[in-house]
Amino acid sequence: MSSLPWIEKYRPKTLDEVVDQEEVISSLKSILKTKAIPHMLFTGPPGVGKTATAHALARDLYGPKYIAQGLFLEINASDERGIQVIREKVKTFARSVSFSDVGFRILLLDESDQLTPEAQHSLRRTMELYSSTCRFILAANYSNRIIEPIQSRCAIFRFKPLQKDKVVDYLRKIAEMEKIEVTDKALEEIYEFSEGDLRKCINALQAASTYSEKIDEKIIYKVFGQVNRGNVRKMIELALANKFEDSLKVLREILYIDGTSSNDLINALFKEIMKLNLPDEKKLKLIDFLGEVDYRISEGATPEIQLMAFLTKLVS
Repeated sequence: MSSLPWIEKYRPKTLDEVVDQEEVISSLKSILKTKAIPHMLFTGPPGVGKTATAHALARDLYGPKYIAQGLFLEINASDERGIQVIREKVKTFARSVSFSDVGFRILLLDESDQLTPEAQHSLRRTMELYSSTCRFILAANYSNRIIEPIQSRCAIFRFKPLQKDKVVDYLRKIAEMEKIEVTDKALEEIYEFSEGDLRKCINALQAASTYSEKIDEKIIYKVFGQVNRGNVRKMIELALANKFEDSLKVLREILYIDGTSSNDLINALFKEIMKLNLPDEKKLKLIDFLGEVDYRISEGATPEIQLMAFLTKLVS
């Protein structure tokens, strides 16, 4: 298997390769045909393709050597978020004349919602002054953290959360290319734990491949350091069947043998309760008491005793 990080190896090379963002990609292709590219704001959850799309757009516009030729610069604003980076790095790049046929360069400000308000106001002025030589792409998880004067100067593209089937298909494709076996259940667990963040999914799959070339859900639990949901469901089903002692034994295995934190276990319990075949009224009461258990543990109560009390609610 290649030593190259998979997140880089499988980064989309063109707009056509971007996963599950058809509306955004269609609009960008239309803009690309005219080459009349405006300043743009890419906004949406983490790991859905904002940065990858910016790189793919630049590659389609300039060709494969878009970075080597100095036509594209990426700056992560979460690392350099003050006004100094705008005055120095951004302004220096923006005012440099491009010798390409396109006539301008592209500057990607990733995590731009981390810029301080002072830096954003300085950036607004820079965007005005050097719009003829540079186009700005701002990638942000939270668009409301971008000041209104900047938003008004950008075409806004909203990236949606990735669909489960598209993510699973993409991960399966990577597994085939890397010649590793992975079960459908393992792929589903990767998606659930990553909450649709494709970047996190790919990194998790690569981490899992270091354990074994045959990946199942148990390995995924190890990678994420999460509780085995099969054991959680077993514990709940035993309690509901009035087998309190057996349920308590599983609880102690989860806490002391698997080494699961009480916080992770409570999160898993919440998700499993939502899947139970119980009346909604019963589910609401269980969730209410689970929240109480979580609060008591956060205030210093003994996790085992509090979780035992929760199991008694299932039994009764």
